[in-house]
Amino acid sequence: MPKRNNRFSLKALTAAISATVALGVVALPTLSHADETACSPFTPLIKGQEDLVYVWTLGVEGIGDGSDKLVTVDVRPGSKTFGKVISSLSVGGRGEAHHTGFSDDRRYMWAGALDSNKIFVFDIHTNPAKPTLVRTISDFAEKTGYVGPHTFYALPGRMMIQALSNTKDHGGVTGIAIYNNDGELVSKHDMPTTKVGGVMGDGYGYDLGINPQKNVLLTSSFTGWNNYMMDLGKMVKDPDAMKHFGKTMAIWDLKTMEPTKVFDVPGAPLEIRWSQKKGDNWAVTATALTSKLYVVKQDKQGEWQSYDVGTVGNPADIPLPVDISLSANGKGLWVNTMMEGMTRYYDFSNPMKPKEVYSKKIGSQVNMVSQSWDGKRVYFTTSLLANWDKKGKDDEQFLKMYKWDGKKLAEVFTIDFYKEKLGRAHHMKFQALDLSKLQPLAASESQDLDKLKVALTGPKGK
Repeated sequence: MPKRNNRFSLKALTAAISATVALGVVALPTLSHADETACSPFTPLIKGQEDLVYVWTLGVEGIGDGSDKLVTVDVRPGSKTFGKVISSLSVGGRGEAHHTGFSDDRRYMWAGALDSNKIFVFDIHTNPAKPTLVRTISDFAEKTGYVGPHTFYALPGRMMIQALSNTKDHGGVTGIAIYNNDGELVSKHDMPTTKVGGVMGDGYGYDLGINPQKNVLLTSSFTGWNNYMMDLGKMVKDPDAMKHFGKTMAIWDLKTMEPTKVFDVPGAPLEIRWSQKKGDNWAVTATALTSKLYVVKQDKQGEWQSYDVGTVGNPADIPLPVDISLSANGKGLWVNTMMEGMTRYYDFSNPMKPKEVYSKKIGSQVNMVSQSWDGKRVYFTTSLLANWDKKGKDDEQFLKMYKWDGKKLAEVFTIDFYKEKLGRAHHMKFQALDLSKLQPLAASESQDLDKLKVALTGPKGK
């Protein structure tokens, strides 16, 4: 991919950053727009109804071309192709396709493969309905020493990538890599392995999320390549393998990229969702192995603490909570449990005392959940990991869309990814056809972006 013309990017970013290098006054998106609630606060929003859903899909040998691919689905109401696949772009080979993330101008989408360690950059603005592959980064492991590029999270002029493993022993000790928008490595930051704030870091990583109002980065933890590429049935019977799961979360100073506190959060805390509601300074996660909901928030003294606030299903059954989606107003949380194929909706009006108010079986298995910014549409996909998905007739692979009226889900459409010869449906992102609908984050235009980039990630090459 050639060097990018940053005119739009810089304009959008300038609008996204406040007049001071301190990130404490960066404005968060207003609640009048429709978008995924898990997007980076440095990514512009789309207004109104989403037009497209992108699904990053794992290839399966013997199904279609067998390759990992980016699938585009039309979700425009009234469209002749509503609820249909309108584009499928294969990347060649199978590398355990997993998560994706928009760039800071929403013109590009980065996607990772947990086994091959390849990173794919797609042009999603020239023709949003038919993305093109413009860059493949194949030396992520060699340059960083990390394995398993997982979370892709936009920063001003940068892409922050949380990895899952390492090249030395394929265990869970890992780190964060930061690239510029041209695909060049800028810096790397190891996960904490010493005591920080009185708790020992385990070095594990999984997801990350930023609260720009507080200048904090929050990270969670999972497991290494040795486990996530192992057959699930074999792994759960291996006592040694089950010892190698993360049990911590960490708060970082975003500007310095230094961890300031580690929390004990047993049982592999996975997805991180910060509340977008003005005045809220808390995030929520679910633990895969212990079926718990944890909230990370400041106490009355301003100190960040983690709190066990609830249980998901029956932990003895190991329902395996996976993806979560927090509503834009912070008052509702969807929680998916992989083994049950269930989704649950929690009233989060009081984040310290959430209440389960609704549940529905989505399929034999379910993994990812994405809701529109207005909360009226909820999408589900099925695949967790190729070797962890169910087998036989329970190996369902689909994208489903539902309408949510605040009381119950009503199914709108289902796309059977096996029947369509696409593979295993995993991560979802929304997009608009008319990118003039982009709504940059409102702020001053006087910020020196180069100084901000250095404050966040260090000078290029360091």
